[in-house]
Amino acid sequence: MGEVYGQLLGLLENLGQKRIAVFHLLGVEIRFDVTTIVMSWVVIALLVLLALWLRRSLRQPIEEKPNRVQAALDALIDLLKSQLSGNFSSERLATLMFPFISTLFLYVLLSNWLGVLPYLTSPTQDLNVTFGLALLVFVLSQVLAVRFKGFRRYLGRFLEPYAFMLPINVVGEIAKPLSHSFRLFGNILAGTILVTVVMVKFIPIIVPPVLSIFFGLFFGGIQAFVFAILAVAYINVAVEE
Repeated sequence: MGEVYGQLLGLLENLGQKRIAVFHLLGVEIRFDVTTIVMSWVVIALLVLLALWLRRSLRQPIEEKPNRVQAALDALIDLLKSQLSGNFSSERLATLMFPFISTLFLYVLLSNWLGVLPYLTSPTQDLNVTFGLALLVFVLSQVLAVRFKGFRRYLGRFLEPYAFMLPINVVGEIAKPLSHSFRLFGNILAGTILVTVVMVKFIPIIVPPVLSIFFGLFFGGIQAFVFAILAVAYINVAVEE
């Protein structure tokens, strides 16, 4: 029992520590978290393998009755369209953005779920990952705003309703990726900390696995959905007339 306590206390002490790799390129020191990079590539590999498996399972004549994989994939696409792209302000925008939003949702979902597996961590526990995703949404929303409105109208919205509101509007726009990233990062990290503390306090039997499944699967799914819905909202606000 003492050894178990020692291992759990060591787990709590090491919580938040990172394996940082450092290398120099043209006189510039570059640092990155090895664990986060590896876990991110694991998620990407899982998504690619899933896509290849689905593609292989869908190779059948059109006249034949849909198999189980195709039926499940159709149901998933319909669900994503109704819950995510269905919230766009126009059908054109929904069709254009569906591949991006659905991919973003699946990536965040698998990243959150990865922490349920032993010895693996969720990439979304790292603020660099969540901020990178939020920054991607931010840049895309600005590009779409220029494309749909034109550059003059895009700049003009920062002067609404009055010209002296320009600094406030700029700060509000910059704050979007910050709040977007911190919300996901904070919730996923808080769940990990809670499960770790409970493991140290109550030891291994029932409560920690239940909490791990709850925060990893259910709560992780909710956070992925919220992140994707906020991305839809930010894009809508950027391109709306």
